[in-house]
Amino acid sequence: MIKVILVDDQMLVRSGIRGLLNLTDDIRVVAEAANGEEAVAIIRQTQADVLLLDVRMPVCTGIELLQTQTDLPPTILLTTFDDDDVLFAGMRAGAKGFLLKDISPERLAEGIRRVATGATLFRPALTERTRASYENPGTAKASEDKRLRDSLTEREIETLALMAAGLNNHEIATALGLGEGTIKNHVSSILSKLAVRDRMRAALRGIELGCI
Repeated sequence: MIKVILVDDQMLVRSGIRGLLNLTDDIRVVAEAANGEEAVAIIRQTQADVLLLDVRMPVCTGIELLQTQTDLPPTILLTTFDDDDVLFAGMRAGAKGFLLKDISPERLAEGIRRVATGATLFRPALTERTRASYENPGTAKASEDKRLRDSLTEREIETLALMAAGLNNHEIATALGLGEGTIKNHVSSILSKLAVRDRMRAALRGIELGCI
């Protein structure tokens, strides 16, 4: 059974999400909180597999909770708005996923299952507004970003996209029809080229660069 802690300042939202998840065979909401500050004690007292965390709350927001607390369960940020700044802030703070509150119950449940098994839920592309900000010509950052994008091979970009989708090396190898050793080499090359130390940061950098 996947145990979930739900943190949202709106009681009706919590009630709705709890009811939907409790209809599944394998997911249960085991504790709730109305803001990040209240969640701290509950998280310490409750063993959970996934933390569903609202972004905008009084007293302590979801991002602030992620930034100030360690040893949180794998966290999915829930928000009403498709906000790239929130996505980046949450990922930098350690969130494993980002979902809009208007998704279907089936997608929410599947997202929880994926994060509970160690996968991530990163969007495959940026909005046009954010993409444009990274592709704005005439700046040193844009030039460096283009250099990094161009340094990645087509196969590395494919691998990076599947990493961002939460697949492990074996799953990526199967999807691309390659050997697992080859995928390990691609992953090592990606981490080196993007100057990051783990897969999550590689996925974040890939999204920021607009190459996935």
